[in-house]
Amino acid sequence: MTGPRPDTVADAAATPEKEQPYGALGLKEDEYLSIREILGRRPTSGELAMYSVMWSEHCSYKSSKMYLRQFGKKVNDKMKERLLVGMGENAGVVDIGEGWAVTFKVESHNHPSYIEPFQGAATGVGGIIRDIISMGARPVAVMDQLRFGAIDDPDTARVVHGVVSGISSYANCLGLPNLGGETVFDRVYQANPLVNALGVGVLRHEDLHTANASGLGNKVVLFGARTGGDGIGGASILASDSFSEGGPTKRPAVQVGDPFAEKVLIECCLELFQGELVEGIQDLGAAGISCATSELAANGDGGMYIELDSVLLRDPSLTAEEILMSESQERMMAVVAPEKLEAFLAVTAKWDVETSVLGEVTDTNRLIINWRGEEIVNVDPSTVAVDGPVYERSVAYPAWIDALQASGVRASGLARATAGEELRAQMVAVAASPNQASVDWITNQYDKYVLGNTALSFPDGAGMIRVDEESGLGVAIATDANGRYCQLDPFVGSQLALAEAYRNVATSGAVPTAVTDCLNFGSPENPEVMWQFSRAVEGLSDACLALEVPVTGGNVSLYNQTGDTPIHPTPVVGVLGIIDDVARRIPSGWQDQGEHLYLLGVTRDELDGSAWAETVHDHLGGRPPVADLAAERALAELLHAAAQGGLLSGAVDLSEGGLAQALTDGALRFGVGARVWIDEIMSRDGVDETAAMFSESQARVLVAVPHEEEVKFRGLCSGRDFPVLRIGVTDGAGAEASIEVQDRFTLPLAELGAASRETLTARFGPVVAE
Repeated sequence: MTGPRPDTVADAAATPEKEQPYGALGLKEDEYLSIREILGRRPTSGELAMYSVMWSEHCSYKSSKMYLRQFGKKVNDKMKERLLVGMGENAGVVDIGEGWAVTFKVESHNHPSYIEPFQGAATGVGGIIRDIISMGARPVAVMDQLRFGAIDDPDTARVVHGVVSGISSYANCLGLPNLGGETVFDRVYQANPLVNALGVGVLRHEDLHTANASGLGNKVVLFGARTGGDGIGGASILASDSFSEGGPTKRPAVQVGDPFAEKVLIECCLELFQGELVEGIQDLGAAGISCATSELAANGDGGMYIELDSVLLRDPSLTAEEILMSESQERMMAVVAPEKLEAFLAVTAKWDVETSVLGEVTDTNRLIINWRGEEIVNVDPSTVAVDGPVYERSVAYPAWIDALQASGVRASGLARATAGEELRAQMVAVAASPNQASVDWITNQYDKYVLGNTALSFPDGAGMIRVDEESGLGVAIATDANGRYCQLDPFVGSQLALAEAYRNVATSGAVPTAVTDCLNFGSPENPEVMWQFSRAVEGLSDACLALEVPVTGGNVSLYNQTGDTPIHPTPVVGVLGIIDDVARRIPSGWQDQGEHLYLLGVTRDELDGSAWAETVHDHLGGRPPVADLAAERALAELLHAAAQGGLLSGAVDLSEGGLAQALTDGALRFGVGARVWIDEIMSRDGVDETAAMFSESQARVLVAVPHEEEVKFRGLCSGRDFPVLRIGVTDGAGAEASIEVQDRFTLPLAELGAASRETLTARFGPVVAE
């Protein structure tokens, strides 16, 4: 065997003075000294590699852990009722009834998606799906939450084409429907796009598995793709640092994906679980073998011995350290009882999945790794995987935020529409703005209906999938975030992200039940960013308690900044809801003429941070809308009762763009127009025309009610004392369809739809035909 002699444990003890490149691996000097103290000697180069990736921000949550504990503390008994697996595992698991459970989680793959957009996004999908598999679930759907730079920046097209192609290629090859998500363009994300991927899996209660290395003598088996040189240092160097002004220089840290290998891995894992051939399975994602071995051993009741020479390699020149750090995709690690190993190997052989037995579970409470007959790692696995550093970073109230919120820069001082035609032009402008325009250019590249269980998808506000074909039991999922709101006030902004996702699930007819989140922020070494982070987590955890929806897990992505400029705080919140029969789903629009349009909720003059302020005035200032969580909960309960009674034919939540955008979305959904009047809104709520049309007040939904259900619906609202106004009727289909705002303007749907569809196609090319 050629190559340099490995740095052994004996060498480390004998040469304490040897200089080591801890800084190049992303470790600070005090962290390196702490590792020496833990070990009682200097680390070997293999140990140093393991600690560097496992103590990275991406893996250890060292700057965020002290805040994230709030999610586990702010819970009550109701929030625990359906929680089968909570935070700390690969993915949370929720009981949805009838013996079924759903696992779901969102994670980031931001920095790789800037360096290498296609592979960065593709492997983001692959990674989240392996988290789903490791819980014993069959993956059934994906969603994505995307943030790009300014739509007209020359570099944005490179990132958009690559990311969308990567997501569609990987998920379509896996045969998983893409149920929804969101796409935002803003110059603050120019060199730091956000690519957050959400995976959903279903399982029977008895099929639930968690991963740990328990049972003396059990075998540790690596299976799936071979280990290569891609992704080395991805967690510690790429994901846990900010980009310098020098541009993309970190290409080796981007992984390369193979969706067909992952598809085989899915089926192989499910058969292994079905045959009860494994004690547990751990995916190899961030930090690769370093993560899988240390986490499995730390979660078990003993130790682990590994022969690193047994790892099957794509590149035989890899050093031991590179093997430990590689984040090559489509790999899993299993713990297998010796008497089941032969049957295990028979299943992997059937699926033509390469497999190697690396070692076994021991009773030493140590993780010991040998390479070429020499001991190169001997550590307490908990010190690697669990007891990493916890930082109480400096927190400082931003020096600029008071000026940003000041009354003098609020949207109340911006020029407003004074005539119907001006109002009409602004409605078209908002509908055609990059963040409200049709995203068909993106979503038509995704398969929405593969597997045959999709009940709702783009452009509905929530995705919905049927879980049980006999009963119709299903789940709905929506994800939302608003970086503009969070820049103005991260506490309220994070609550509004939850409120919107919660509301979108409710408008589909489902009952909001559980939460996953992906918290995207700038550098934790910036005290103002840590203030934003601390306030966002506090706001989100408070809101989850108020709405009684538990956080089941998620992800933190820090260092999202270029130079000294961080992105807007962007906490993406995903909400899962349960619907007893997907046949009762409610689409985000109306299909028939002659139905009544009702506005649920109260409209305030809340235009700060709005799509109107951004589009019409290029303005950001003031304070975000009020987060009225009691009203959100009451609204969700009302919508569920109405859905159960079959009283609604369509429901559109009011969020970005306000009533104007809700009318746009509702009418364009099926090509049926509407005649509406806003004078009653103005009179009852004391707002002007601009606020009536574009205010982003929360806890509001526009619903379509069939004529024969109107009395029951009004009675339901009255009985629950929820504010409601009849503001229009659905009217007109085909070429003549329009939105008429009485006494103000008429806007043909053909014109509105063309303006909405043209924005992305003008920049990125024609829409792929469905």
